[in-house]
Amino acid sequence: MKVARRVSCMALLSALAIGTAWNRTLIGTDYRLTIALIAAVGSFCAFATAQTGGTGVVLTPAEMQWTTQGGLAAPGMEQLNLVGDPAKPGPYTLRLKFPKGFRIAPHTHPDSREVTIVSGTYATGYGETFDAAKLKILPAGSFYTEPANVPHYSEIKEDVILQVSGMGPSGRRFVGSTDGPK
Repeated sequence: MKVARRVSCMALLSALAIGTAWNRTLIGTDYRLTIALIAAVGSFCAFATAQTGGTGVVLTPAEMQWTTQGGLAAPGMEQLNLVGDPAKPGPYTLRLKFPKGFRIAPHTHPDSREVTIVSGTYATGYGETFDAAKLKILPAGSFYTEPANVPHYSEIKEDVILQVSGMGPSGRRFVGSTDGPK
């Protein structure tokens, strides 16, 4: 993964440099924007490699350390951070484990998130009030998104594990709450 990321970053930087050289032969232009773009791409590539410490992450289920007190965990659920930390700036991927019958009241997150149902059956709906009639049942293998600051709610139909990816810092704010994100 490290090599592929480094190769794709180098290819992108090379393409930008070649494009700049070609453009320079056609017209005389101020290249401050192009130089800034090359610097930004280089910084992104370095950041992406730094997220995994320059090495890949390889875990078996037995090696995964679930906790009951993760940044987004509520009583009765467990959380596992796979990559990154949702409480800090940068990309993250985590897993959440919920018991059957668990309900989560309408809430929002400050970041957009992508969710895959790894196992079990999960039900989710969008809106500021919990409405069981609007829940969509999602079996294992399903996917949905949680757009930033859009209220949504959930009900667990059977024990479930979700995989959630987003860009931190993340948090959770229940609809109607005057408290900051948790």
